Amino acid sequence: MVPACIEDYRELARKRLPSFLFGYLDGGSFGELTLRDNAAAWARRRLRQRVLRDVSQLEVRSTLLGRDVALPLALAPVGLAGLMGRRGEVQAARAAEAFGVPFCLSTVGVCSIEEVRAATKAPFWFQLYLLRDRGIVKEILERAKAAECAALIFTVDLARLGIRYSDIRHGVSATPTLKSRLERALDVLTHPRWVADVALSGRPLTFGNLTQYVPSARMPEDFKAWVDSQFDPSANWKDIEWLRSQWDGPIILKGILDPDDARMAASVGVQGIVVSNHGGRQLDGAEATADALPRVADAVAGMLTLLVDGGIRYGNDLIKARALGADGVLIGRPWAWALAARGEQGVREVLHILDKELRNSLGLMGHCRLEELSRASVMGNDGG
Repeated sequence: MVPACIEDYRELARKRLPSFLFGYLDGGSFGELTLRDNAAAWARRRLRQRVLRDVSQLEVRSTLLGRDVALPLALAPVGLAGLMGRRGEVQAARAAEAFGVPFCLSTVGVCSIEEVRAATKAPFWFQLYLLRDRGIVKEILERAKAAECAALIFTVDLARLGIRYSDIRHGVSATPTLKSRLERALDVLTHPRWVADVALSGRPLTFGNLTQYVPSARMPEDFKAWVDSQFDPSANWKDIEWLRSQWDGPIILKGILDPDDARMAASVGVQGIVVSNHGGRQLDGAEATADALPRVADAVAGMLTLLVDGGIRYGNDLIKARALGADGVLIGRPWAWALAARGEQGVREVLHILDKELRNSLGLMGHCRLEELSRASVMGNDGG
């Protein structure tokens, strides 16, 4: 199959990844209500079509945090992305750099800050979990500064780790038993292409940014158990002050859904927020991001950079996000599916698909520039 759209890359990823990895990437928490509603909420909104307007000259370039970008989009942090393709974070960062959009490296990526920095020229973003051990956090931030990371995304919706039944079924979040290890080994062996590309890469398949802090860990589940124990349920708004004392670059809070939290973020002086429910992987039943976005945008209009993620699958969704008040979007699963399906080339292809879809629909709406969009450009829910 020649992939035509993002959903095609998802299907290719499903076939090429061991089922436990695809389940980890694709699953959400509890009954996955929020996971499903994220995409559905974008789909519920309709675009206003205008005709007989000169749309021969389209321009979709934009700026995010002062950086010129080819699309108002960044690649979101994806944990363990290096298991989806050989040195996956490096491949994705290169694809983003070539296309002209930011890439964000996860704290729990397989490739380290230093490995990604050595493989790229453009500054990338870094995503931070506020671990219980603040000494480790300080060291990681120093490494991010040394790598000249352009922005820090601080994930704030992890007071408790979401219960993800897909992970439990596949033995990802449970203490492995002999039976589960055998089942996983069989799963892996039935995916020889993944074995050749990833498992036999000759490089460690562990959390590259954390290896030095967990020297006794040998398997991915060992690292995961340690990371899970490090999530800090006591984290609060005062910790932003501490974080600012350690980091002098832009800070973006990822995981905001409520307008009051958005206003609080603006008041403590962060440079941006991401309207996000962690891709439906945390609080199941939380509001879809497309539904939350307009109220958050009204609360902080012009005060900071406003991004949104969750369920974005088409260039049309970028149009809807901009019309509803976002400066740009983050995509996570789409680039990870593309990485699993076709490596760095796949990530580039997905970015070009989104660009082509965005330009096509913008023109059919009678617009030449993203700045022409407004709430009146979108119908349904909080649209026009």
